[in-house]
Amino acid sequence: MAAADLCLSRQEVAQLTRTPQRARQVAFLRQNGIRHYLDAHGWPVVLRSAVEGTQPASAAPAAWKPNKAA
Repeated sequence: MAAADLCLSRQEVAQLTRTPQRARQVAFLRQNGIRHYLDAHGWPVVLRSAVEGTQPASAAPAAWKPNKAA
């Protein structure tokens, strides 16, 4: 998977938030609970999995068993 496929582009973030302004994009993302982080220049970076709802499949946790000998 390429790095470009991992994150939304700046244009996609602008379309999602419906504003080209950094501060308003960040405010929109925070207000709507969309996970993001800010890059070195203050632009919000959003992972595709945060908006598409696809997350890596995790293994089901093993059932708990006591260590006590029976």
